[in-house]
Amino acid sequence: MIRFEHVFKRYPERGEALGDISFEMNPGEMVFLTGHSGAGKSTLLRLIGLLERPSRGQVMVNGRNLATLPRRQIPFHRRQVGMIFQDHRLLPDRSVFENVALPLVVMGLGHKEIGRRVRAALDQVGLLRRERATPVALSGGEQQRVGIARAVVARPPVLLADEPTGNLDPDLSREIFVLFERFHYVGVTLLIATHDLNLVESMRHRTITLDEGRLVNDTGDW
Repeated sequence: MIRFEHVFKRYPERGEALGDISFEMNPGEMVFLTGHSGAGKSTLLRLIGLLERPSRGQVMVNGRNLATLPRRQIPFHRRQVGMIFQDHRLLPDRSVFENVALPLVVMGLGHKEIGRRVRAALDQVGLLRRERATPVALSGGEQQRVGIARAVVARPPVLLADEPTGNLDPDLSREIFVLFERFHYVGVTLLIATHDLNLVESMRHRTITLDEGRLVNDTGDW
């Protein structure tokens, strides 16, 4: 599903962010991406989401080499990859329903189908009764759940999460990680960047560790 082959990413202003990264994730696998701040975790996720392109090497997603993907196919690729961020990136003047519906509106789905999918996604994250609320009326944990619902509403086969629990307390963090496991159990491929090593160890999933842009540990085999 996801394969990195000798991937490098260099920025003119700050040098090498990733160096010679190689690993593979199978379809439906749930993997944690760990490492200190600045280790390259966000850069790696951005390469998968095609928010960046590698300087060298190949990033393969579902058999497609992203380095050579034509520009016109980027929107389709991004619909196959749900992205969850630490800061939620919710529109403050829109309701929970409208925030979650946004990817479906962009896709051009009909009103009835949008309503059905949005309410199904909100039900998955336990926020069906909050669909009319605005983000400011929600707790931090609820806002993160809205971000997750928005990421899964288009039913992407891949979910990427960049420090999704960085602003949450330990109990809420565990709730979010358990929610990710539910998506994993139904076949979604998940790559989650996190600093929370205690929670990672308790979840007992494969862990990939970066240090200064290099892959220094991978508990899986490939």
